[in-house]
Amino acid sequence: MGLAYRRSILPSLRLVLLAVVVTSAGLAVTNADKFTIKWFPNVNYTDWEKNNSVHVGDWLVFQYTANQADVIQVNESAFNKCDATNPISNYSRGRGYAFQLNESKHYYFICSLGYCYGGMKLSVVAHPLPPPSPPPSSMSTVSRAIAGVKPSFGSFVAAATVTALAMLLLLVP
Repeated sequence: MGLAYRRSILPSLRLVLLAVVVTSAGLAVTNADKFTIKWFPNVNYTDWEKNNSVHVGDWLVFQYTANQADVIQVNESAFNKCDATNPISNYSRGRGYAFQLNESKHYYFICSLGYCYGGMKLSVVAHPLPPPSPPPSSMSTVSRAIAGVKPSFGSFVAAATVTALAMLLLLVP
């Protein structure tokens, strides 16, 4: 009876585990935000930083008209002078550029086509991520996801590890 019972319940358990794996994969939520910047001449971007708080991991997505603008990452001195002669990075193809803020530091961007002098430059500080708020201890990882609480990366790793171990145990005859 043991082997027959195990063979009859094994497909059902695999479906349950598949559902758990899919749910756990959905918990790998990033805290990154995407900020779309309409990158056009005759726009002054000096107030942008005051109105937007960015963090490490966030994305700046510059959208501009092809062949009429570029995005040049420079240091602070070059930013203040609108000098693009020694860029950190330079992107001038297409109609957009996505840049991820990978470190907690000050970033500087200018347009090198002369529009920088009219205010087409952006200075932004990427702040460290705030610490996650502790989840309620009485709720499971899946329950927190359903309730709309973002689980921590550690809880995702723990859930994924338990799921992987359970799958391995089920695969062993």
